[in-house]
Amino acid sequence: MASTWGALDDVVMGGRSESGLFASARGGEHGGPAAVFRGVVTEAGNGGFASVRSRNWTPALNLAGYDGLRLRVRGDGQRYKLTLRCAAAWDGVGYCLSVDTRPGVWQNVDVPFRDLVPVFRARTSRDSPPFDPLAVSSLQVMLSKFEYDGALNPRVAMGPFELPIESISRA
Repeated sequence: MASTWGALDDVVMGGRSESGLFASARGGEHGGPAAVFRGVVTEAGNGGFASVRSRNWTPALNLAGYDGLRLRVRGDGQRYKLTLRCAAAWDGVGYCLSVDTRPGVWQNVDVPFRDLVPVFRARTSRDSPPFDPLAVSSLQVMLSKFEYDGALNPRVAMGPFELPIESISRA
């Protein structure tokens, strides 16, 4: 998993949050495998976000036949951001959706492509082209104190967090 996913935390801007995506052989809903997004998010050093991002897929994924993605997660009551990228640029526009989780409950989190918001560094990007399901190059999962355009996430708690992800499939 480490060769496909990497942490992208607030240390890039001086913060001290840390996270990773870890394999759990029995962390799934019925004792099966799961990936676990786990770490600590802190405002120390002007930080406040932790995330994991896939390496760019080559070739990019063609999701044109899908209406969106569905993640099966065990929530912790916090609001996470899911970001899809349609370009190989590391620091380019991402197409985001914030999703709320329920604590201690396995749930489906749907990410309809029509609801994705183009964002660059937590600011909506009004000049960006629409999301292109023909060329999905990466996926990112983030826990952040920031929403969009200066707003704060009302459903984030500083400290340790854990989000088991049993599957990612088409919605």
